[in-house]
Formats: sequence, structure tokens, C-alpha cells
Amino acid sequence: MIVHSIESLAALEGEGLRCAIFLAGCPMRCAYCHNPDTWDPRAGREYTPEDLFRKIKRYEPYFRAAGGGVTFSGGEPLLQAGEIVRLGRLLADENISYTIDTSGCVELDEDVKAAVRGAELVICDLKFPDAGTFKEYTGGDFSRVLKFLDFLAAEKIRTWARTVIVPGINDKEEELDRYIEVLRPYVDSGAVEKYQLLGFHTMGFFKYEKLGIKNRLENTPALPAERLSDLQGYVNDRLKTPSPAIL
Repeated sequence: MIVHSIESLAALEGEGLRCAIFLAGCPMRCAYCHNPDTWDPRAGREYTPEDLFRKIKRYEPYFRAAGGGVTFSGGEPLLQAGEIVRLGRLLADENISYTIDTSGCVELDEDVKAAVRGAELVICDLKFPDAGTFKEYTGGDFSRVLKFLDFLAAEKIRTWARTVIVPGINDKEEELDRYIEVLRPYVDSGAVEKYQLLGFHTMGFFKYEKLGIKNRLENTPALPAERLSDLQGYVNDRLKTPSPAIL
């Protein structure tokens, strides 16, 4: 496994406190990405599943006491789905659960299916609600995300959805209505439990300069917390979903 970084006690990567494993490599190029340093699949340290398992075990008393577990994020963690499956077996032997935080914009091969079947929770980032804007701002294929959500629903895998709200791009109620339209059948069927909005921030801007990568949103301000709260309330009211923590 190529690991970009590890956050031993992460509070925003699923339920409870998490040991968050950020895996290297991402096929997408989201305009608002705050971790462009994770795009390169070689940009990290190589671990065997056994080595990484031993490292995770050192943090177990802390995340277990806080009702947490392990989260695989990135980058796009499902690019290394086979390694997640192998590490997941070691975790399961110790009754340690894992969450996957993914774009869902991946090929549904057997390793990906096995990795998400083993997860206690999948957090799927619904980046944009249609093929055109999805392609424009991420470079990815929106149809893959819909197929991924359909697979999670068919397999009855616990799922949360997330969207980053960017000023001037998707921060209006009428724009969120399009996301709601995509998610409604999944929410109404119980396939998606929660829909969480995240505020765009500028804390990763320095990484673009350091890496020599053009920052398409360099003149975009962070989303005010008050506006995020209002928009979260808006989608909760329309989808009848529980209110997550406002981030």
C-alpha cells in the first residue's frame, strides 16, 4: 500500500474518532481539492498490509474508546482496493471496523466490490449532480458515481453522501435542488442515511504553489460558516435527513 499520510485521531472522517489512512493516488482533478499532494500514486510511503496493521494497532485504544475505527481516504482509496481488502481481513480478526471515504468515480471491479462490502460505512462524495459540471470541475465520469451508488444500495451497504459547497459554483439553493433530485431516491429507500455539506476553504492553497500546479479557484473565498449552516438546514428539510455536524 502506498500511504500518503496517517492521522491518528481524526474527528471528521466518519463515526467517532478515527485512525485515518490517506492513500496516495487519485484519477480526478477536482477544482476545489485541498490535497493535490495526494494525486501522485507514488507520493507516499509503502507499507505491507501487515506493517500498516501493526501501526494501526498502536492507536486502537484511543479510537476504540471513542467509538471509532479506521477510515481509508485519499486521494482515492479505492485505487488500492485490493490492499484494503487484505488489510480489512486483519482488522476484522481484531474486531476493528473500517470506513471508506471515496469519490465513487471508480470502476466496479471485484476488488472494489469486496472492499466496500467489508466496510461498516461508505462516505460517497457527490461532487456535482450532472455529467457536464462533473466533467468540468473534476475531469471524471458522473455515470460511474451513479453506478457506484446503485451498487451500495443493492448491497445494503451503509452510506453517507457529502458535497463540498464552493462560493460562486454550487452555493445557491436552486443549485442544491439538483443534488437533492439525484439523492432523493437513495434517501427515500434508506440507502443513504445522511447528506453532509462541507464548506470550501483555502487552507490547501499553498500546496498548489509548492507543487507548481495551477489553482483554478485561487480567487475564490472560503464559504462562511453561517451560509453552510443555512444550506445544510435547507437540504435536511427537503430530504428529511438527520442533521450532521456542521463542518
